[in-house]
Amino acid sequence: MYAVVRSGGKQLRVSPGDVVDVELVSGEPGEQIELGEVLMLGGDKVVVGKPTVTGAKVLAVIEGDSAGPKIRIFKYKRRKRYRLTKGHRQHFTRVRIESIEV
Repeated sequence: MYAVVRSGGKQLRVSPGDVVDVELVSGEPGEQIELGEVLMLGGDKVVVGKPTVTGAKVLAVIEGDSAGPKIRIFKYKRRKRYRLTKGHRQHFTRVRIESIEV
């Protein structure tokens, strides 16, 4: 069985036992959270929500916080002596999917 959930503006396909990275969620490692917006359930029978599947939820356990790769932003305008360098590193929470409940 699998589910498609929305978390932090992104859609993820998850199954029990998967370890996925979601947008930063407040909580301590080992704490159980619920990913509420279930858009679709799959398996033997596919259930598509309008827009979400009512009564479905995905339970996950927080494994820890981390950060993605550093991205460098460089802006340049020729003949104008304009150069700008910025950086960004997106933070995320790594969670382990425990179960999918309908």
